[in-house]
Amino acid sequence: MALRPDPSHSVRSSIRPLPNLIFMSRWLQLPLYLGLILAQCVYVYNFWAELVHLISVALGSQGALQHVVEAVAVSGAPRPEKLNETTIMLVVLGLIDVVMISNLLIMVIVGGYETFVSRMNLESHPDQPEWLSHVNASVLKVKLATAIIGISSIHLLKTFINAAAYDVKTLLAQTGIHITFLLSAMAIAYCDRLMNPPHATANHH
Repeated sequence: MALRPDPSHSVRSSIRPLPNLIFMSRWLQLPLYLGLILAQCVYVYNFWAELVHLISVALGSQGALQHVVEAVAVSGAPRPEKLNETTIMLVVLGLIDVVMISNLLIMVIVGGYETFVSRMNLESHPDQPEWLSHVNASVLKVKLATAIIGISSIHLLKTFINAAAYDVKTLLAQTGIHITFLLSAMAIAYCDRLMNPPHATANHH
């Protein structure tokens, strides 16, 4: 029985040299994503270093207390002599901030590679992220904007906890920046909804 030619192979072989070179240039992004993986490793190390210091302070280490106080201290704010609820909250918020930035990195690495470089073929993998099954450039922008809002919220909360150490202009500026991020995310989501109406998506499926 004669074997049918692979249509994908014929498509690949029919691409002219220059378009093929341009198309292959997408792999130049691979070192960028590998660099972000290394940045993720740095964040993991930083997270565990801060967590170890916090646990050491809880166990009575004065050296670790000085490190924690220096890490969360704000110019003009009184420095605590011992571990208190506010200091713990600031350290934990810092850890949450690291986690959220790490989540942002994962979305950029995985979603960016899937969208702009090459398919990962994770459809049958049990650990495939739910959002990756329908990821595209528009969805990725909305999710990145949402993640940035979460990171901005953590920084704004840390500022409000130390509100006495800031002047009104700084507080208003940080609040305005956060609102700007929020409005930008809403605008991106609205534009994505205009370009991809829900009924059109449903009809497509």
